[in-house]
Amino acid sequence: MGRAFEYRRAAKEKRWDKMSKVFPKLAKSITVAVKQGGSDPEMNSKLRTAILNAKAQNMPKDNIDAAIKRASGKDAQDIKEICYEGRALHGALVLVECATDNPTRTVANIKAHFGKCGGQILQNGSLEFMFSRKAVFEFDKPADLNTDDLELALIDGGLEELEENGGVFYAYAAYSNFGSLSSVFESLGIEPKKSTLEYIPNTPVEFGEEQLSDIEKLIDRLEDDDDVQAVYTNIA
Repeated sequence: MGRAFEYRRAAKEKRWDKMSKVFPKLAKSITVAVKQGGSDPEMNSKLRTAILNAKAQNMPKDNIDAAIKRASGKDAQDIKEICYEGRALHGALVLVECATDNPTRTVANIKAHFGKCGGQILQNGSLEFMFSRKAVFEFDKPADLNTDDLELALIDGGLEELEENGGVFYAYAAYSNFGSLSSVFESLGIEPKKSTLEYIPNTPVEFGEEQLSDIEKLIDRLEDDDDVQAVYTNIA
Protein backbone atom coordinates (compact mmCIF):
# COMPACT_ATOMS: atom_id res chain seq x y z
CA MET A 1 0.00 0.00 0.00
CA GLY A 2 2.88 2.35 0.81
CA ARG A 3 4.50 1.77 -2.58
CA ALA A 4 1.18 2.36 -4.39
CA PHE A 5 0.76 5.63 -2.50
CA GLU A 6 4.27 6.74 -3.47
CA TYR A 7 3.54 5.87 -7.11
CA ARG A 8 0.31 7.88 -7.10
CA ARG A 9 2.04 10.83 -5.46
CA ALA A 10 4.90 10.72 -7.98
CA ALA A 11 2.41 10.55 -10.85
CA LYS A 12 0.47 13.49 -9.41
CA GLU A 13 3.64 15.56 -8.95
CA LYS A 14 4.68 14.79 -12.54
CA ARG A 15 1.24 15.86 -13.77
CA TRP A 16 1.35 19.11 -11.78
CA ASP A 17 4.89 19.79 -13.00
CA LYS A 18 3.70 19.42 -16.58
CA MET A 19 0.71 21.71 -15.98
CA SER A 20 2.94 24.30 -14.32
CA LYS A 21 4.80 24.56 -17.64
CA VAL A 22 1.88 24.08 -20.05
CA PHE A 23 -0.68 26.46 -18.53
CA PRO A 24 1.54 29.59 -18.79
CA LYS A 25 2.23 28.72 -22.44
CA LEU A 26 -1.51 28.35 -23.11
CA ALA A 27 -2.16 31.66 -21.35
CA LYS A 28 0.37 33.32 -23.65
CA SER A 29 -1.46 31.96 -26.69
CA ILE A 30 -4.69 33.43 -25.34
CA THR A 31 -2.98 36.78 -24.71
CA VAL A 32 -1.62 36.95 -28.27
CA ALA A 33 -5.05 36.06 -29.67
CA VAL A 34 -6.84 38.72 -27.59
CA LYS A 35 -4.27 41.36 -28.55
CA GLN A 36 -4.72 40.59 -32.24
CA GLY A 37 -8.49 40.18 -32.45
CA GLY A 38 -10.25 41.19 -29.24
CA SER A 39 -11.68 39.30 -26.26
CA ASP A 40 -14.88 37.95 -27.85
CA PRO A 41 -14.32 34.34 -29.00
CA GLU A 42 -17.35 34.58 -31.32
CA MET A 43 -15.65 37.37 -33.25
CA ASN A 44 -12.07 36.13 -32.86
CA SER A 45 -11.35 32.73 -34.43
CA LYS A 46 -7.77 32.72 -33.15
CA LEU A 47 -9.04 33.17 -29.59
CA ARG A 48 -11.60 30.40 -30.11
CA THR A 49 -8.79 28.10 -31.18
CA ALA A 50 -6.59 29.11 -28.22
CA ILE A 51 -9.46 28.41 -25.81
CA LEU A 52 -10.20 25.08 -27.47
CA ASN A 53 -6.58 24.00 -27.18
CA ALA A 54 -6.45 25.14 -23.55
CA LYS A 55 -9.50 23.02 -22.76
CA ALA A 56 -7.89 20.05 -24.54
CA GLN A 57 -4.96 20.40 -22.12
CA ASN A 58 -7.39 20.43 -19.15
CA MET A 59 -6.76 24.07 -18.33
CA PRO A 60 -9.54 25.09 -15.89
CA LYS A 61 -12.19 27.53 -17.14
CA ASP A 62 -11.28 29.99 -14.37
CA ASN A 63 -7.70 30.08 -15.64
CA ILE A 64 -8.88 30.64 -19.22
CA ASP A 65 -11.23 33.45 -18.18
CA ALA A 66 -8.49 35.05 -16.06
CA ALA A 67 -6.05 34.93 -19.01
CA ILE A 68 -8.60 36.65 -21.27
CA LYS A 69 -9.28 39.29 -18.62
CA ARG A 70 -5.58 39.99 -18.09
CA ALA A 71 -4.97 40.23 -21.83
CA SER A 72 -7.86 42.70 -22.17
CA GLY A 73 -6.48 45.06 -19.52
CA LYS A 74 -4.50 48.15 -20.38
CA ASP A 75 -1.54 46.86 -18.35
CA ALA A 76 -1.38 43.57 -20.26
CA GLN A 77 2.03 42.37 -21.39
CA ASP A 78 3.02 43.05 -24.99
CA ILE A 79 3.75 39.50 -26.15
CA LYS A 80 5.26 38.91 -29.58
CA GLU A 81 5.28 35.70 -31.63
CA ILE A 82 8.73 34.85 -33.00
CA CYS A 83 10.01 31.79 -34.86
CA TYR A 84 13.66 30.69 -34.69
CA GLU A 85 15.38 28.22 -36.99
CA GLY A 86 18.29 25.96 -36.19
CA ARG A 87 20.23 22.78 -36.81
CA ALA A 88 20.66 20.12 -34.15
CA LEU A 89 23.27 17.37 -33.98
CA HIS A 90 23.35 14.93 -36.92
CA GLY A 91 21.91 17.60 -39.22
CA ALA A 92 18.37 17.54 -37.79
CA LEU A 93 16.42 20.69 -38.67
CA VAL A 94 14.50 22.50 -35.94
CA LEU A 95 11.88 25.26 -35.94
CA VAL A 96 11.07 26.87 -32.60
CA GLU A 97 7.89 28.93 -32.13
CA CYS A 98 8.04 31.37 -29.23
CA ALA A 99 5.75 33.87 -27.54
CA THR A 100 7.68 36.41 -25.52
CA ASP A 101 7.55 39.80 -23.83
CA ASN A 102 11.35 40.06 -24.08
CA PRO A 103 12.83 38.95 -27.44
CA THR A 104 16.38 39.75 -26.29
CA ARG A 105 16.07 37.29 -23.41
CA THR A 106 14.40 34.69 -25.58
CA VAL A 107 16.92 34.64 -28.42
CA ALA A 108 19.78 34.43 -25.90
CA ASN A 109 18.12 31.44 -24.24
CA ILE A 110 17.39 29.71 -27.56
CA LYS A 111 21.00 30.16 -28.70
CA ALA A 112 22.20 28.75 -25.37
CA HIS A 113 19.96 25.67 -25.70
CA PHE A 114 21.31 24.94 -29.19
CA GLY A 115 24.90 25.61 -28.17
CA LYS A 116 24.80 23.34 -25.12
CA CYS A 117 23.39 20.49 -27.22
CA GLY A 118 25.85 20.76 -30.09
CA GLY A 119 23.53 22.65 -32.43
CA GLN A 120 23.38 26.15 -33.88
CA ILE A 121 20.87 28.88 -34.68
CA LEU A 122 20.41 29.61 -38.39
CA GLN A 123 19.45 32.81 -40.14
CA ASN A 124 15.67 33.13 -40.40
CA GLY A 125 14.49 31.95 -43.80
CA SER A 126 17.14 29.22 -44.07
CA LEU A 127 14.55 26.47 -43.66
CA GLU A 128 11.78 28.20 -45.63
CA PHE A 129 11.61 25.48 -48.30
CA MET A 130 12.23 22.57 -45.93
CA PHE A 131 8.87 22.82 -44.15
CA SER A 132 5.27 23.57 -45.13
CA ARG A 133 2.90 25.29 -42.73
CA LYS A 134 -0.28 23.29 -42.36
CA ALA A 135 -3.56 23.58 -40.52
CA VAL A 136 -3.95 20.44 -38.41
CA PHE A 137 -7.16 19.34 -36.69
CA GLU A 138 -7.41 16.41 -34.27
CA PHE A 139 -10.90 15.06 -33.64
CA ASP A 140 -13.13 12.07 -32.97
CA LYS A 141 -15.40 11.12 -35.88
CA PRO A 142 -19.13 11.35 -35.14
CA ALA A 143 -20.79 7.94 -35.04
CA ASP A 144 -23.56 9.07 -37.42
CA LEU A 145 -21.21 10.16 -40.23
CA ASN A 146 -19.30 7.72 -42.44
CA THR A 147 -15.71 8.47 -43.37
CA ASP A 148 -16.41 9.07 -47.08
CA ASP A 149 -19.09 11.68 -46.36
CA LEU A 150 -16.87 13.29 -43.75
CA GLU A 151 -13.95 13.53 -46.17
CA LEU A 152 -16.11 15.02 -48.93
CA ALA A 153 -17.44 17.69 -46.56
CA LEU A 154 -13.94 18.58 -45.37
CA ILE A 155 -12.60 18.76 -48.93
CA ASP A 156 -15.00 21.66 -49.49
CA GLY A 157 -13.14 23.47 -46.71
CA GLY A 158 -9.71 22.83 -48.19
CA LEU A 159 -8.83 19.40 -46.78
CA GLU A 160 -5.63 17.97 -48.28
CA GLU A 161 -5.27 14.76 -46.27
CA LEU A 162 -7.27 12.81 -43.69
CA GLU A 163 -5.56 10.25 -41.45
CA GLU A 164 -6.78 7.92 -38.71
CA ASN A 165 -4.65 6.65 -35.86
CA GLY A 166 -6.16 4.58 -33.06
CA GLY A 167 -9.67 5.88 -33.67
CA VAL A 168 -8.54 9.51 -33.68
CA PHE A 169 -8.72 11.47 -36.95
CA TYR A 170 -6.29 14.11 -38.20
CA ALA A 171 -7.21 16.55 -40.95
CA TYR A 172 -4.49 18.48 -42.80
CA ALA A 173 -4.91 21.57 -44.98
CA ALA A 174 -2.89 24.55 -46.17
CA TYR A 175 -2.50 27.07 -43.34
CA SER A 176 -4.49 29.61 -45.40
CA ASN A 177 -7.52 27.27 -45.20
CA PHE A 178 -7.52 27.13 -41.40
CA GLY A 179 -10.60 29.37 -41.14
CA SER A 180 -12.61 27.67 -43.89
CA LEU A 181 -11.93 24.19 -42.50
CA SER A 182 -12.84 25.39 -39.00
CA SER A 183 -16.18 26.56 -40.40
CA VAL A 184 -16.86 23.12 -41.91
CA PHE A 185 -16.21 21.47 -38.54
CA GLU A 186 -18.66 23.89 -36.93
CA SER A 187 -21.31 23.17 -39.56
CA LEU A 188 -20.88 19.43 -38.97
CA GLY A 189 -21.18 19.86 -35.21
CA ILE A 190 -17.67 18.51 -34.67
CA GLU A 191 -15.56 20.13 -31.94
CA PRO A 192 -11.89 19.32 -32.63
CA LYS A 193 -9.86 18.16 -29.65
CA LYS A 194 -7.01 20.26 -30.96
CA SER A 195 -6.51 22.65 -33.86
CA THR A 196 -3.16 24.18 -34.69
CA LEU A 197 -0.94 25.63 -37.37
CA GLU A 198 2.09 23.35 -37.59
CA TYR A 199 5.27 23.11 -39.61
CA ILE A 200 5.41 19.77 -41.44
CA PRO A 201 8.76 18.67 -42.97
CA ASN A 202 8.68 18.32 -46.75
CA THR A 203 11.34 15.60 -46.63
CA PRO A 204 11.29 13.76 -43.28
CA VAL A 205 14.57 12.09 -42.32
CA GLU A 206 15.05 8.88 -40.35
CA PHE A 207 17.65 8.92 -37.58
CA GLY A 208 19.20 6.07 -35.60
CA GLU A 209 18.36 5.46 -31.96
CA GLU A 210 21.54 7.07 -30.62
CA GLN A 211 21.13 10.03 -32.95
CA LEU A 212 17.54 10.52 -31.80
CA SER A 213 18.71 10.46 -28.18
CA ASP A 214 21.13 13.31 -28.94
CA ILE A 215 18.50 15.33 -30.81
CA GLU A 216 15.85 14.82 -28.14
CA LYS A 217 18.12 16.38 -25.51
CA LEU A 218 17.82 19.66 -27.40
CA ILE A 219 14.09 19.26 -27.97
CA ASP A 220 13.54 18.63 -24.24
CA ARG A 221 15.52 21.75 -23.31
CA LEU A 222 13.59 23.86 -25.80
CA GLU A 223 10.18 22.57 -24.72
CA ASP A 224 11.02 23.29 -21.07
CA ASP A 225 11.72 26.95 -21.90
CA ASP A 226 8.86 29.19 -20.73
CA ASP A 227 8.95 31.25 -23.94
CA VAL A 228 8.76 28.26 -26.31
CA GLN A 229 5.29 27.40 -27.59
CA ALA A 230 6.12 24.58 -30.00
CA VAL A 231 9.09 22.75 -31.52
CA TYR A 232 9.07 21.18 -35.00
CA THR A 233 11.70 18.96 -36.61
CA ASN A 234 12.29 17.03 -39.82
CA ILE A 235 12.44 13.73 -37.92
CA ALA A 236 10.47 11.05 -39.79
